[in-house]
Amino acid sequence: MPEEQNEQIKPVSPLTRFREARWLLVAAAALGTAAVAGYEVPAGPAIGGWVFLALIAAFVPRRPRSRILQVAKQSGMRRMWPGTGMKLTVDALPAPCFIADSRGITRYVNRAAGAVYGSVKPGDPLSFSLRAPSLLEAFDRVCTAGASEKITWVEKVPTEAYFEASLSPIYMPVPTADTRLPRLPDFVLVVISDLTEQRRLERMRTDFVANASHELRTPLASLAGFIETLQGPAREDPEARDRFLQIMFEQAGRMRRLIDDILSLSRIELKAHVKPANKVDLVEIARHTSDALAPLARELGMEIKTHFPDVETMVVGDRDELIQVAENLVENALKYGSNGKHIDVTVTASQGGPNSPGAMLSVRDYGEGIAEEHVPRLTERFYRVDVDSSRALKGTGLGLAIVKHILTRHRSRLEIDSTVGKGSEFRVRFPSADAMALADGVPSSERIEYD
Repeated sequence: MPEEQNEQIKPVSPLTRFREARWLLVAAAALGTAAVAGYEVPAGPAIGGWVFLALIAAFVPRRPRSRILQVAKQSGMRRMWPGTGMKLTVDALPAPCFIADSRGITRYVNRAAGAVYGSVKPGDPLSFSLRAPSLLEAFDRVCTAGASEKITWVEKVPTEAYFEASLSPIYMPVPTADTRLPRLPDFVLVVISDLTEQRRLERMRTDFVANASHELRTPLASLAGFIETLQGPAREDPEARDRFLQIMFEQAGRMRRLIDDILSLSRIELKAHVKPANKVDLVEIARHTSDALAPLARELGMEIKTHFPDVETMVVGDRDELIQVAENLVENALKYGSNGKHIDVTVTASQGGPNSPGAMLSVRDYGEGIAEEHVPRLTERFYRVDVDSSRALKGTGLGLAIVKHILTRHRSRLEIDSTVGKGSEFRVRFPSADAMALADGVPSSERIEYD
């Protein structure tokens, strides 16, 4: 803290007080002289009155500073940067923290905020880093009223995220301040908390209970009915017992697949706001998926035809999650496009550059196709075009929902083209590495969105 903030007020001498009041005394002397000359006032009382006024000016103490001087002092303090002690304290906090003055200028940013919000420079307006209108409005209220506030807001781009901000006024010590005068905060401390994971956990529990109770009701009712039958009329019927046990085994498998898919979807949602950082080869992922599902293709009398470039096709992503995307798309094509006898799995390399198309994975089948009115809803949870055929093929209705959430995390886009009687094509377009880097270098409200 600068030395002028700590200095104490020195005693004011009578001579200094007399000098400060000299113009008032001159005016009083002029008025006394005019009264003696023009109105015949006795000179003795006039001189005595002037001397009495001079004594008051020299020896009676006055308030050391006026409101104007105090406001000027406070304004000067606002122009100073936070002290070292304040910086060390803010750096020790694990949450992103900003210190800004009452004009909204960033004065200090702790290490956690720098890691989350990138290159934030002291001296820039706070709105350069924090674009939420509700947060900026709360900041203005704190600067005006001097009371702490806590707000929450939601950001939709690039993924849905929940945040909470605590705004607290900071007053620098002013030894000569008059406590009777209103005072504005010198600084405002803004602490940001990421509530995304907490909200997603709450939603995951709610969705799991709602979806699981709905989807598990039918197989559980079937199991209960078959068990009751085996305990009663079919107790001594070996043929019925074997048939019922097979059905019960299939229903139990359906519940297991359903629970696995719900848990998988929940895990993916928890990481939706965390951008992948590794580079993986899209050709290797597509080849691995084709080889893994070749037995299923043979079982269904299908063939997987692959079309891959001769070079590596690198994309930014999580290998396990992208394999899950490819497996879901290829498995759906094999099951629902079996009329076409084969499917095409194609990988197209990126052309490079932030404005050029990125890499693409395409899965094409030649089956019955999907009616146009169903296409926009295919990625909804538990949505099925044909419930009976989906259950017969051991589908849970969550495969494309999982694909959508994985691609959202990867800033990628799923495109679906389908014609009834001619088959369907599912295309996954990945942003180029240059486009991802460009998106990372700009504020969230200006990022390129890949939905």
